[in-house]
Amino acid sequence: MRLFRTASAARQSLLRRLPLEEWRVPPAMRRRLREVFGRGVSPQAAVERIIAQVRSQGDKALIELAQKLDGVRLTRLEVTRGEIALAYREVDEGLVEALKLAAGRIRSFHQGRLPQSWVDFTEGGLGQLVRPLDRVGLYVPGGTAAYPSTVLMTAIPARAAGVGEVIVATPPGPAGVAVPAVLVAADLAGVNRIFKLGGAAAIAALAYGTESVPKVDKICGPGNIFVALAKKQVFGAVGVDGLYGPTETVILADGAADPARVAAGLLAQAEHDELASAILMTPSLTLARKVNREVAAQLRTLERRETAARSLRRRGGIVILRDLDEGVELVNEYAPEHLELLCADPWPLVGQIRHAGGIFVGTPEALGDYVAGPSHVMPTVGSARWAGALTAADFLKVTSLVALGRETARALAPAAAALARAEGLTAHARAAEKAAAS
Repeated sequence: MRLFRTASAARQSLLRRLPLEEWRVPPAMRRRLREVFGRGVSPQAAVERIIAQVRSQGDKALIELAQKLDGVRLTRLEVTRGEIALAYREVDEGLVEALKLAAGRIRSFHQGRLPQSWVDFTEGGLGQLVRPLDRVGLYVPGGTAAYPSTVLMTAIPARAAGVGEVIVATPPGPAGVAVPAVLVAADLAGVNRIFKLGGAAAIAALAYGTESVPKVDKICGPGNIFVALAKKQVFGAVGVDGLYGPTETVILADGAADPARVAAGLLAQAEHDELASAILMTPSLTLARKVNREVAAQLRTLERRETAARSLRRRGGIVILRDLDEGVELVNEYAPEHLELLCADPWPLVGQIRHAGGIFVGTPEALGDYVAGPSHVMPTVGSARWAGALTAADFLKVTSLVALGRETARALAPAAAALARAEGLTAHARAAEKAAAS
């Protein structure tokens, strides 16, 4: 891994981020883009074409795009109960039990922690009505890896919020069949309907609806650059939870940290994809050197070692700090998706961290990916400065309730009328004055 001896050096390269439109597309994806849309077509332009096609042609476009983009022949878009039953027979019993354990912990974390409606009748009635969304669409990535955990981490919070209908879109495999473990997870999470759809086409179908796919109120879940660009383009027609980039982890460690454990944590993120960012920040040059050796040793034993190696080469690195305080400063600037604190005394640092999607105190971030309880859908590319991890509250909306009593309305009307006239809105002023006169 690259070694940065100063924070300023790290800021100039390792910790710099590109805007969504400039994210690098992997070579295989670039080749497919050229084959389908022609030379010179950017990912953003391709997404615009896909969305327009789905809006105008509906199911026909979804079937054509699955064939053209993924080489999959689909005769039916929606997963049947028979396919789900078959998935249970194909998934190892141990994995089913692990999914049940994770589902229970996720459900326990999100239930009972929701904002509640309230009304104050002191002035007649002022309050907020907190209500779940009617229908949400959850995108579950496929491609180089399958993510049944993402089903649990999105669908269970939606169910805890009381969403009326939960729909999942997930890419099918080459045979046109959804990943069995994803189907099992969706069933355990209480998903209502599942569609075999991937990429920007899936986002367009959920946002605008087709003959088979119902229009949803909000789309949640991570995905590749095409998914992120599609979510950005459909926002407004539908709600979205965020624009998620490649996964990123910062490990802030002191000299007491176990090099093997630090290396394992970095590799756990690097194996996601070659655009993932795995970064160690430490004031200990000795630890940095030991971790580099451990990374090289552990990398050789990984199934996805080529992906992890490319990630570490391009987006990974080790930053040597003056002290842990400088590390806190860098973390708050960078606002990582995940932050692991592997320090002899981590808790004093927790209160100083203002910007991170999730803070893992002496706990491997991989446990948070699967079984800890909070959702692993967290803000990336610096959006942790203003956004947080997905929770059940993301599936709620708040309606203001205003029912002022007659005396209160009369008392407030003159001020309202004065403000309205200052803005040149005389009809507003008269409406307020009518309330005072009634």
